[in-house]
Amino acid sequence: MKHAELIRCPWCGTDDLYTKYHDEEWGKQVTSDRILFEFLVLESAQAGLSWITILRRREGYRNAFSNFDYNEVAQFDQNKIEELVLDASIIRHRGKIEATVKNAQVFIAIQKEFGSFYQYLYSFMPDKKRMVNALPDMKSAATHSAESDAIAKDLKKRGIKFFGTTICYAYMQAVGMVDDHLNDCSFKQG
Repeated sequence: MKHAELIRCPWCGTDDLYTKYHDEEWGKQVTSDRILFEFLVLESAQAGLSWITILRRREGYRNAFSNFDYNEVAQFDQNKIEELVLDASIIRHRGKIEATVKNAQVFIAIQKEFGSFYQYLYSFMPDKKRMVNALPDMKSAATHSAESDAIAKDLKKRGIKFFGTTICYAYMQAVGMVDDHLNDCSFKQG
């Protein structure tokens, strides 16, 4: 008996790194604050760039930003920032690097206020649950939502940088707050 062929969302193409990300991470619910911070760093770095550019530098980001330990990153000083601006394993954008340090500080403040960053994020979700969207094709996919608008606006007010509503929506997809796999995708969680 022949096994059914896996069907993937067309955006991931055939690049091994992209398909692995699609199959193993994208749209799967994340509850760990460390992983939520990792995606905050990566999605913020992605602003204005392609996601594959960031995925290819993920290990560089992991090494540069203390395995995404937000407590350590929040303590980075100007000397560390200067070192990172020269690090070819990440995007060497001074503004984004400085924002990552500031974002870690805001992340910690949010944790103190809400108990966890996860609880903060889901306070914006209807019934505090993840959303599963019915998407027949890529044309149906959103680039933002009322929730991403509200989260991005609140985070901006708190001091988070490089995280507008479109980046926020991509973040929500990445960490499984929203499942936007197409209806016929083998990885739709329903």
